[in-house]
Amino acid sequence: MTSLEARITELETKVAYQDETIDILNDELKQHQMAMAKMTRQIELVGEKLKEMKPSSVVGEEHETPPPHY
Repeated sequence: MTSLEARITELETKVAYQDETIDILNDELKQHQMAMAKMTRQIELVGEKLKEMKPSSVVGEEHETPPPHY
């Protein structure tokens, strides 16, 4: 095997490993994007639930009864 053939083989090997790494990273990125979309939707649902709550159902500090030691 000549020096040129060895260099070409080495470069082809590196490219193959890089392609594999890119595929793995792409799959991980897709999973993270799906997880982020799911969490974003869950946060939106929590926000909608909070907006639907009646103000009287949330006890504010001014409406709390004092603790028993007062």
